Amino acid sequence: MEASYVDLTIRLSLALVLGGAIGIEREYRAKEAGFRTHFLVALGSALFCVVSQFGFGFDLKDSSRVAAQVVSGIGFLGAGTIIFQKNVVRGLTTAAGLWVTAAIGLACGTGMYLAATIATVMVLFGLEVINALIPQLGSTVVDLSFSAPSIESIRQLIAKMRHDGMDVRSYEIKERRTSQGEFLEANLHLKVKRGSNDKLRVIDYMDQFTDVTISAVEV
Repeated sequence: MEASYVDLTIRLSLALVLGGAIGIEREYRAKEAGFRTHFLVALGSALFCVVSQFGFGFDLKDSSRVAAQVVSGIGFLGAGTIIFQKNVVRGLTTAAGLWVTAAIGLACGTGMYLAATIATVMVLFGLEVINALIPQLGSTVVDLSFSAPSIESIRQLIAKMRHDGMDVRSYEIKERRTSQGEFLEANLHLKVKRGSNDKLRVIDYMDQFTDVTISAVEV
């Protein structure tokens, strides 16, 4: 059995489009793996599937073996996006996104266009719509960097955060010397209740402390 050039083009193009759609969402969220990574994963998975079906003629008895290798092999790429830092794991959603993107690519490669499209819609719905509808559930991790004139200012800030329900998991303080004098640079690792815009919420919260200056907020 041979596939026409039109059929092959449709399979590969749809994998590119659907994988790219998930990648754009991840790009919008400023995650490690973005548009290029996701569309390459989907396109490569589809191509592996097409090759396993049509590239070896009738001698290949079990074309699903290649698909099985894609499923296990994508785990290495996903593992590369997972970061363990300061007792917190990051990148699990991105790794899971790459895994399901590979499945979508395989579905396109086998010609299951409807299943691939439905899966893509479900992924985007789960990542965006559901996340927006229930932002109050769960918690999110925030890395906050700021400068302060004294250790007492930092202690008061941390005490106020804990009093307000923020979980200060860890913090690091360094002394900095510049031409303008000495100051302290603090890096806080927080766990806060999930909200509609966590970064802006943290910035607004920090505005009440006039003696500190925010350097960076990473959610």
